[in-house]
Amino acid sequence: MLFDSVNRNLSELSSMLLQLPDTCYSMPRAELSHSSIGEHVRHIIELYECLLLRYDEGIVNYDLRKRDKAIQASTQTAIERITGISGSIKKDNKPMVLQQQVNGEIMEFESNYYRELLYNFEHTIHHQALIKVALLQLKEVSVAEDFGVAPSTIEYRKNVYS
Repeated sequence: MLFDSVNRNLSELSSMLLQLPDTCYSMPRAELSHSSIGEHVRHIIELYECLLLRYDEGIVNYDLRKRDKAIQASTQTAIERITGISGSIKKDNKPMVLQQQVNGEIMEFESNYYRELLYNFEHTIHHQALIKVALLQLKEVSVAEDFGVAPSTIEYRKNVYS
């Protein structure tokens, strides 16, 4: 179920990227505090890649992501990386350690693969909500109503409005 939800979400992100010219994708947007849609997408991709890259080791530190500017400049590059993530997430759950720098100190927290995958899924939705604000200003892009909306909110709306 988690794998399906993550892959569906990443597919929605890829579908949106297919509509977006690289110039719009990489342009700083006032609606995003002068960052670009591409920077938000790169951030999403690199967090997933950090988790997958460190799965075997069992220690993940999202602060150590690469910040590959090619991802934020090219929708095609982003789509290729998303496709790679989608094909790699189905792994067994296992204990992991999350390292996080807090006030200059590296702290370690017990976690597990499924919890970190869920974190990435929720984090992606958060960034999609931000991206949606910028997308709604672009007439050439069709944005799904549920893009950037948490599954619990979608279910809530179904129950309230049906």
